[in-house]
Amino acid sequence: MTAPAPGSFARRHGWIAVLVVGAVLFVVVERTLVGTQNPNFVPSAILLGATIVPAAFIAFVYGRRLPYDVGGTAIGLSALLGGIIGTVVAGTLEYDVQLDLGVLPMLGVGLIEEASKLLVPLAMLLCVSRFRTRADGLLLGVAAGAGFAALETMGYAFTTLIRSKGSITDTIDVLLLRGIMSPAAHMAWTGITAAALFAAAGSGWAGRRVGMFVGAFVVAVGLHTAWDSSPNLFWTGAVAVVSLGLLGWIVHRTAVDTRARVHPHAAHARVS
Repeated sequence: MTAPAPGSFARRHGWIAVLVVGAVLFVVVERTLVGTQNPNFVPSAILLGATIVPAAFIAFVYGRRLPYDVGGTAIGLSALLGGIIGTVVAGTLEYDVQLDLGVLPMLGVGLIEEASKLLVPLAMLLCVSRFRTRADGLLLGVAAGAGFAALETMGYAFTTLIRSKGSITDTIDVLLLRGIMSPAAHMAWTGITAAALFAAAGSGWAGRRVGMFVGAFVVAVGLHTAWDSSPNLFWTGAVAVVSLGLLGWIVHRTAVDTRARVHPHAAHARVS
């Protein structure tokens, strides 16, 4: 079975099928869990609730008309390993710093987690020579952020289930809130920084591109810190809009730059 061609209807709109099918499966499992009160369905509900939106957003980004060289295997590995390695490294560093310095400031959390999520995309950049474009970094970064977000959401949901003494309602609320917000958080931030990292590598580590990567990383840490320090949902929503806006701008610029290289006279053409 071959992958859908770039720009094809199936590739551009496949994210809808992922979202709809995943949502239906989640509702079926959740209703069965509520109706039977059988705890055997809890793992399925947590898994689906934590992964549906991240998986759909990866499919959405993959469907954009960008010059990706990465395939499904690389995307899957970035999500899986990025999530596992990212959460383990971030959790270990945060624990060690808290032991040494006491309460870890939100800025420290943002710095550690944003750096941890870049480890797998960086490893792929160094190990696979053809992954050198901003588009590749964007997609692999979004995937790594998705894996991190999904595993983190599963952890929060499990903790909520235990602390609430088995409240299914509280657990589902955590899954829905964190799942829906995940594209505007970890996925957007890592997509932004990984895109800048791969662009720097593709330029031969030119000083200007390296500086842009450092700037992108600082912005991602700042957005992460603002998100974690949010006093209310309005503030969180504002950070989400900025995060997705920046990610969307990068997608737009990548598409325009690609068209400019292929068709110089179409540099200012509309990007759909």
